[in-house]
Amino acid sequence: MGRISLVAVALAVAVAPLRSQEHDHGAAQLGTVKFSNSCAPGVQAGFAHGMALLHSFEFGGAIDAFKDVAEKDPACGIAWWGVALAQWGNPFAAGIKPAAMLQAGRDEIGRARASGARTERERDYISAASALYDQFETVDQRTRLLAYRDAMARLSAKYPSDTEAATFHALALAFCADPADKTYADQLKAGATLERLWKDQPEHPGLPHYIIHAYDVPALAPRAVTAARRYAKIAPAAPHALHMPSHTFTRLGYWQDSIDTNILSAESARKAGALSEELHAIDYQVYAYLQTAQDAAAKQLVDRMAGSGDPTTARATASAAPAAAGVFAQAAVPARYALERGAWADAARLDVHPARGMMQAEAMTWFARGLGAARSGDTALASTAVDELQKLVDRLTEAKETYWTEQVSIQKLGAAAWLALAAGRQDDALSGMRSAAAREDRTEKNAITPGPLAPAHELLGEMLLQLKQPKEALAEFQKSMIKEPNRFRGISGAAAAATQAGDVATARKYYRQLLAICVKADRPGRPELDAARRATAASAPVSGAGK
Repeated sequence: MGRISLVAVALAVAVAPLRSQEHDHGAAQLGTVKFSNSCAPGVQAGFAHGMALLHSFEFGGAIDAFKDVAEKDPACGIAWWGVALAQWGNPFAAGIKPAAMLQAGRDEIGRARASGARTERERDYISAASALYDQFETVDQRTRLLAYRDAMARLSAKYPSDTEAATFHALALAFCADPADKTYADQLKAGATLERLWKDQPEHPGLPHYIIHAYDVPALAPRAVTAARRYAKIAPAAPHALHMPSHTFTRLGYWQDSIDTNILSAESARKAGALSEELHAIDYQVYAYLQTAQDAAAKQLVDRMAGSGDPTTARATASAAPAAAGVFAQAAVPARYALERGAWADAARLDVHPARGMMQAEAMTWFARGLGAARSGDTALASTAVDELQKLVDRLTEAKETYWTEQVSIQKLGAAAWLALAAGRQDDALSGMRSAAAREDRTEKNAITPGPLAPAHELLGEMLLQLKQPKEALAEFQKSMIKEPNRFRGISGAAAAATQAGDVATARKYYRQLLAICVKADRPGRPELDAARRATAASAPVSGAGK
């Protein structure tokens, strides 16, 4: 097989009809991708550029690059395959794709076929991608995603030396994984393939990117640390590559690492005009600031986001974060700022926006309002919030948004439980909160968010603490820490529960951990930190916990 290889600015052309492209993007700093194709020698560098952008989910740039290739070489049908795959957007973003986008993708598959891809392998790639769009009017999205996954499995088996086929198959395994499968069989299979390929292609941007996604669950996150440390260095020109390490850092509670990489990502996205990606990075950044009690820094971002504009425009969604991610962040960030600080009255007064039809984002505000109202004694407002959450559950059910229906149902259960407690119905409150925790255990958070506004086990712990059941409360906080390590409210709640139970040694242990995580906290800061300083003042020096 001949090869066209572009390294820096040198281009060597082989004489065989089938070529492979290899592009070191140099100043662009997007990484190195190899994808054999039969397109003209003059478009190889452009095709390589499109592939590098595609693997970092820089979809707008990838579409432009592939369209430019198709214009210069009309017989390069595989370029339209690239456009169609980029058109799908972030495959890890839960939610049903709009009909207009699906029609556009199907049209691009038609152009790919009409252009006459010169090899059977390229035609197989086009056929596999068509599964995402075929009969979208009558075939549900989950069925089409699984059809694409299985088509990529067949393609990879048919061309065992094609590392890109194996990469895209592993990616499909990861994004099709069932969040209710706690064996994580598909994520582990995907990760094993990606790790093997990465050994031979250490500068490939997609491999560490997809490793992070494959292992973006609490039980597997430690496996992604190397990829998280490396990916941003491979493709620093991609805003999403600068953000993705924070998925792993968040799962492990490495808060300052998450802050640092999201500062870079948000700035890069802002310069590119990718507002939705910028807001997505800010959501993760604010989450990390709040866990470390850097509340003033978080407030600056809350205020900045208040005037951030419309994240649903074409330019705003050109990077990995879809419109839904930007809208979600606009709702989540002010809600997080209130709830994480226990500012219940502020949470109850949050403004509710229609969220441009994205019901899961609107639910974030109503959930925060419900908790805030119940915990500040406004049962009428809390009841309204619970009713609004139920309306959103009904609308999501009608829209067949299965994933978000369950997430908002869990929120409604939690808000209703705290309303029951405020109304004096303790048994109903505990029963409802335990149900919410059990259902949250059976699912996983989506990549669109760093985590729930308030983990259900943590809320149950706080409820038990309020009811003077400290041993039971401590057990719930400890359960929450398994899935959400190094959270401020989880650790401070565990320390308070141990204190209430008279377990001084355990309380000091958790207070030391809290102080270690919050070394950059505001001064004087939150009252929980004052309690931690008092509790540890006469004990061993604080050291070691958190990052």
